[in-house]
Formats: sequence, structure tokens, C-alpha cells
Amino acid sequence: MLAAERKNLILEKLQDEKRVVVGELSELFSVSEETIRRDLDKLDKEGLADKIYGGAVLVESNNTDVPFSVRKKRNMLGKRVIAELIRDIVADGDHIILDPSTTAVSIAKALKEKKRLTVVTNSIEVLVELSDVSGWDIISTGGNLRENYLALVGPKTVETVQSFNADKVILSCKGMDMQRGITDANEMFSQVKKAMLRSAKQKILAVDYTKFDKVAFAQICEVIDLDMVVTDVRPSDRWMKYFKNKGIVCLYGKENEDHSFCE
Repeated sequence: MLAAERKNLILEKLQDEKRVVVGELSELFSVSEETIRRDLDKLDKEGLADKIYGGAVLVESNNTDVPFSVRKKRNMLGKRVIAELIRDIVADGDHIILDPSTTAVSIAKALKEKKRLTVVTNSIEVLVELSDVSGWDIISTGGNLRENYLALVGPKTVETVQSFNADKVILSCKGMDMQRGITDANEMFSQVKKAMLRSAKQKILAVDYTKFDKVAFAQICEVIDLDMVVTDVRPSDRWMKYFKNKGIVCLYGKENEDHSFCE
């Protein structure tokens, strides 16, 4: 097993259990405890974990950029719910922009039954997911590949995105707050998402319930800049009232209507 693969598996375990023990990891991966300590040192330096005596604990922060391979396993049911709702609002022949989020990959899968779509994306994973679809126009933005994130970013990406006029942009975020707006953990990602918003008529935020009332490092836009929010669980009454007052459509999973999150 490669060191990078083992590190991501340790991070997955941290995401699930919130803490790990050196001895247990050593047995699990059949490597020395010193090797595991080096892995934990790297996670600590990257701000993904805090080393403690005998192991490490998860750093839970909206400003932490977790690798794509780990993020895609989070709240998979919620992402499917969101993707199914998005499928119903995308029409045959639409021109859409998808960001490099794990939710966008679920959306791409759900849209495969549509006809004649044009998809602009900076997501390597979305490009791969749609590589077997016929009759569509799939456009890569180009740009610089961001290590561990399967995403293209930088000035070239922004320039390409700004050259299009799409019907819909569908993007995600790390946090949504009534005062601080829509935010992401990384400024390079937020710059691309700002360009995406400027390049589409309808602005749709696809975000699971865990992102509400959270604030990350870099602002993408204000909440009122959105036309629609699509989420997996019914937002709190406070958020539903806010959306109504601002003229923002909110779609959420019907099967979760009785399980809205608290204020």
C-alpha cells in the first residue's frame, strides 16, 4: 500500500471515529508504529488532525480542505437525494456548469438520462463520470490541477468559465451563513465559483444540511445572490422564512420532512 493511500485511509477512519490509536493502526495496516507516527505527523502538519499521546484526533473545521477521495464518502445518501432533486429541474438541452464538488459527481450520475446537455466543469471526476455519455457536449475548463482534489483551478479556469453563458450553474460550498454568505475553504476554489455564478442565468446551490450556519475562509457570494437552494433535509423554520423573504426557492428531500435540523 502506498503511503498516500494509507494516509487517506487513516483520515477516513478519523472522519468516522474522531480519533485513532497508533498501535491499532499499526496492526491494521501491517506497518511499524514509527511509520504510523510519520503518517500522523503529516496529517497534523496539514491541519487535518491533532497528534496526541498514542494517536491523533480529528480537526473539525470548515477551513480544512479534505482530499476528494475522503469527502466523496461523506453523507452519500444526502448527496443522492440532492442529485435526484436537481435531475427534476434540469431540462433536456440545458447548458449547465458543475463545480468540482463530490455532490456534483452525484448530480452528473443522476443527469445521465437527460438528452443533449452541455456541461462545463473544472472537475476531473465529473469529466470521467460523463465520459461514456453520448449526445452531450462535455467541456473542460482547463487550468492547473489541484493536488488531491481532482479539480482544475487558476486564471485559465476562470477565463474559460467567463467565456460561457449557461442556463444553470450548480455548485456547492463549505458553509452558508445569513450574515457571512456562501463560503469555501480555499480562495482558489472560491474564485472559480464566483466566475461560475457570473456565467449562468440561474444560480443553484446544492448543499447538504451540515453546511447550514457554518462559515469557511473565503466568500463565494451572498446568500441573496442565489436563485435556489437544494438540500437533503428540510432547513430550520428560521432558514425557510429567510429564503421566503429573499425570494429564494428551497427544495429539500421529502422523505426528510419530519427530520429538520434544529436552530
